[in-house]
Amino acid sequence: GVALGEGLVAPLWPGEDLPGAVPARLAEFARGRSAARAALRALGVAEAAIPMRADRSPAWPEGVTGSISHCAGACLAIAARQADVIGLGLDLEPNAPLDPDLWPVILRAEERNLDPLAVFVAKEAAYKAQYAVTGALFDFQTLSVIFAGDGFTAVFRQPVGSFAAGDRLHGHLLRTDRHTAALCAIRPGNQSPP
Repeated sequence: GVALGEGLVAPLWPGEDLPGAVPARLAEFARGRSAARAALRALGVAEAAIPMRADRSPAWPEGVTGSISHCAGACLAIAARQADVIGLGLDLEPNAPLDPDLWPVILRAEERNLDPLAVFVAKEAAYKAQYAVTGALFDFQTLSVIFAGDGFTAVFRQPVGSFAAGDRLHGHLLRTDRHTAALCAIRPGNQSPP
């Protein structure tokens, strides 16, 4: 029930404005919107403009939720019908060591023996998925991540919106020779207590 789209170099559609953006950022934004429309096509939904909301999140068409991620060398988007999935999160990063200065910001004490890049993308994906549900902003310390094979569980360490401390979101990690990606999908009733 989740469709994937790859971003291509394409013009923005009417309503997909990014005022004041430098050319490189505008091109990145346009590729993201192209990826979002490709995900809509793959889902069997009519292509539409994906404007940016005031909070800078994508405004998906009615009845659709999704997520866009881009980094050096890649731009992907995922989309699903809200009847099946209430929140989606995708993060994609190049396989490069994460700056050790960021480790204390991203890693909780119990995560210090884990791969910092894997923790980062998993938390980003879980954050994006929950944001579609709660609209809540929080820092990396709010979630802790547990890996099991190519899957992960993101555990809320404090209440956020409709999520209680201990609620869990589930996702998948994918590594290629060039990128590390994480996907988190929240289905109705998908979060679970500890």
